[in-house]
Amino acid sequence: MAFQVLAINPGSTSTKVAWFHDDEEQWRETVRHDPDELAHFEAIADQFEFRLATIERAAFSHGSSFDKLSAVVGRGGLVDPIPGGTFAVDDTLLKRLRVGKPWEHASNLGGIIADAIARPRHIPAFIVDPVAVDEMNDIARITGFPELPKVSLAHALNIKATVRRAAKDLGREWNKLNVVVAHIGGGSTVCAHCQGRMVDLNSGNDFGPFSPERAGGLPAGDLARLCFSGKYSEKDLLRRLVGNGGMKAYLGTSDVREVKKRIESGDEEAKLVYEAMAYHFSKEIAAQAIAMSGDVDAILITGGVAYDSDFVALLQTRIQWIAPVLVYPGEDEMKALAEGALRVLRGEEQAQNYEQRVAGGGGRHDA
Repeated sequence: MAFQVLAINPGSTSTKVAWFHDDEEQWRETVRHDPDELAHFEAIADQFEFRLATIERAAFSHGSSFDKLSAVVGRGGLVDPIPGGTFAVDDTLLKRLRVGKPWEHASNLGGIIADAIARPRHIPAFIVDPVAVDEMNDIARITGFPELPKVSLAHALNIKATVRRAAKDLGREWNKLNVVVAHIGGGSTVCAHCQGRMVDLNSGNDFGPFSPERAGGLPAGDLARLCFSGKYSEKDLLRRLVGNGGMKAYLGTSDVREVKKRIESGDEEAKLVYEAMAYHFSKEIAAQAIAMSGDVDAILITGGVAYDSDFVALLQTRIQWIAPVLVYPGEDEMKALAEGALRVLRGEEQAQNYEQRVAGGGGRHDA
């Protein structure tokens, strides 16, 4: 039986839409939104009708009818901690997506819009592997400061999809592999993925290596003193940590390609920061191997920076003693979303119920 799936991925200033006939992508469109136009909406949730109309126009322009769909899948957003997988969008999940806490995020609109298209057509709507996926071992949550446990916020969609790709390449079952996955982009997630679960990770906004635009883990005492120095407001400092930190804070750009050009022209500072970023990622990859007691089948490098063969080579020099290194550049979120929906439609896995998984403790496990 053939299936047609619409995948929706709302970003802060864009809406990505893709139509799939089984595993084959029929068309894809990324609609860029003028920030000034979005500024008229008081809350992200208020953008619902605007974004829905954008998707309707995209489908119409490609001659596609929603009435032919088998399912609609949206990018999952900030919800309560849940295990990985494909979740059916029902009234309980819709209510949670509309809350937009602990902060608002455009990805929450993915499931809301998917339901709006699917419900009147009596077809399922799904979200897949949202950033709130939490499968960490409890031992990994302990930080040494009880008020500040480690929280699981990660690039779960791409991590899970990359593990499945690697398993296929290795001829193994994806939930029997032990791998370290390093998603390296503007932000980062370095994750110990042990037999189907993300048992530990660096939670890139707060821990681990600096990335092109995020500061990563910092000296706690000095950061505390900086908070009370009067130099920054809370908003300004948070923006320095996430958005204007990392490579950008040193070099004024988060574009690794620009940094490479500066290195080629003899910029020694650019070379040092670039190599330092690879050094810190290597350390985090080695640290995540500890979560699996060193029993690692492979190390998977993914995300936008994985296109940079020089950076990957710097990583390999330091980490290849742990396990073979496999490289999967970029992150095809639209395909990953469609694949999650198709697995349910084909009966390969069952759609999970949000309320039951949250009430049952989500994805949390003892070590």
